[in-house]
Amino acid sequence: MKIGFLTHSVPGHLHPFTALARRVQARGHNVAMIGFLDGEPLVRAAKLPFIPFCEQEHPAGAIREIVDQLSKLKGQEAVEFTFNAFAQFLDAELKHLPRVIKENHIDALVIDESHEGLELVPMHMGIPYVHYSASMHYDFTGNTPLCIFGWPHEDTPEALARNKEGVKNFAAMRAPLLEVIRAYAHQAGLKLDWDDPFARISKLAWLTQTPKEFDFKSSHWPSQFHYTGPAHDGLGRIESDFPWDRLTGEPLIYASMGTLQNGLEPVFTTIAEAVGERPGTQIVMSVGPILEVAQIKSLPKNAIVVNHAPQIDLLKRSTLCITHAGLNTALESLAQGVPMVAIPVTNDQPGVAARIVYSKTGLALPLPELTTPKLASLIDEVLTNGIYRKNVQAMKRAIAKTNGLEKAVDLLEEAFQLTRETVAR
Repeated sequence: MKIGFLTHSVPGHLHPFTALARRVQARGHNVAMIGFLDGEPLVRAAKLPFIPFCEQEHPAGAIREIVDQLSKLKGQEAVEFTFNAFAQFLDAELKHLPRVIKENHIDALVIDESHEGLELVPMHMGIPYVHYSASMHYDFTGNTPLCIFGWPHEDTPEALARNKEGVKNFAAMRAPLLEVIRAYAHQAGLKLDWDDPFARISKLAWLTQTPKEFDFKSSHWPSQFHYTGPAHDGLGRIESDFPWDRLTGEPLIYASMGTLQNGLEPVFTTIAEAVGERPGTQIVMSVGPILEVAQIKSLPKNAIVVNHAPQIDLLKRSTLCITHAGLNTALESLAQGVPMVAIPVTNDQPGVAARIVYSKTGLALPLPELTTPKLASLIDEVLTNGIYRKNVQAMKRAIAKTNGLEKAVDLLEEAFQLTRETVAR
């Protein structure tokens, strides 16, 4: 069986997907990553086969242009921009994916759950597929708050009503994407219950790299839903030229706003001001490809600012991570036992930040409330209150015990009815 992996052509989704595909490949299975040309360098760095598609509609550089625009947006404006882009992508993907599957003899698919609509192709073609949530999984039932909102998890009637209203509001934000999905389903003759929040979810398996211990506690998920834990092995990444010789050996604060929402220079300057000239502390700041290092103001003398950083290696040396609350950075921090101060900007980041607060592995400060004094106060609280270090160490142990990559591959083999004995060598 040849298994195709489909996700967004950006690092935050490609990193866990390539780690998962590489581990599936290591067990003797035939795998291939399918995606836009902008994702090819990272896939090749992961030493995986790459199948390009939609080259005419989305040539090399197309994703970078969209990311450049997205990097300067926040809140609902960024969410709506994201789903308008997804709608454009999906229109071309639905057109070309059936041909790619046939020409490359793909027998099964692993699809990013946030890449809504792609599952219609294997549904129509009658081939098996599994969903994998590289970002925070969506809860369209209203039992827990949707991840685009930073609401706390409560089970009061008022909270549940608020959650369900949030689901309706999110549908309005995703309207262009849902229009493409419904049009294809109608054209393909797929009879779907549009009121069922799990109608398009794989019946074989739905995996999320979010650890169970980190998520809101709820028992409403379907039987094929599985928590696995982070798909991070630190391998298969494009190398960065980091000045290791500039590390002083002092307690390290690592700050990153991820690969998508990193064009907001005032955020980085506020972080620099909040960290300040703390005696015996050093900050490393990764500002991404959009900003120039020289744009960041108020830096401590021993600060290191780079466009790209070897994040996992730096987290291993860190006492605190200041993050946008992207799921990958949050999970990598948890896996290394590093507490966080989160500054969520948009998309699933408010939901990840809410879980950081819920699990008491850090604190969160919404972007509209960001000021230097408030951020400095949260940094002090996380660094001095032992509860955050205690909880994040417990989370680190839970993640190590679960071994998310191996668990995910076990579940994939079960879903696709593959065993070590039946794999072609």
